Amino acid sequence: MSMTIEKATSSDAAELLAYLRQVGAETDNLTFGAEGLPFGVEAEAAYLAQLEHSQDDLMVLAKENGKIIGIASLSRLPRRMAHRGDFSISVAKEYWNRGIGSRLLDAILDFAGENGFEVIDLQVRSDNAAAIHLYEKYGFRKICTYPGFLKVRGQSVDADLMYLTLAPAGDVCG
Repeated sequence: MSMTIEKATSSDAAELLAYLRQVGAETDNLTFGAEGLPFGVEAEAAYLAQLEHSQDDLMVLAKENGKIIGIASLSRLPRRMAHRGDFSISVAKEYWNRGIGSRLLDAILDFAGENGFEVIDLQVRSDNAAAIHLYEKYGFRKICTYPGFLKVRGQSVDADLMYLTLAPAGDVCG
């Protein structure tokens, strides 16, 4: 497999939106379904262009032979929460269990460390054992279970809230 991890650019907008519709249709683990996200190509391209030099937000893509097969993003929270970032990730079903999530998470953690993030937050379906295993492998800890966090086809689905504490900038452990 010839896979790369690269920063998303505005030229990825159309393919990225198509990828999101694909993964939304493949799994009920995401906050959206087959409809994808409610953005057009122009709006998505503008958003991705804005990220190009950001120290607050990052989107990375896993690509195989130029095709998007996974994405991960980190977004700094505002104001008094600016030391925290909200993390999300997805991998196309055909590529699950191949280490792609780990490669994407590595890229996010590198960016977080370089840009002064102290805490990364995420939400994951409580029954998504594979994702929870990945997060725990990286040191994420469960804060609580949020009952009825999602509604999927009319059914309430619980989610675990998890976080990872990073070493504050300048704090080096020997």
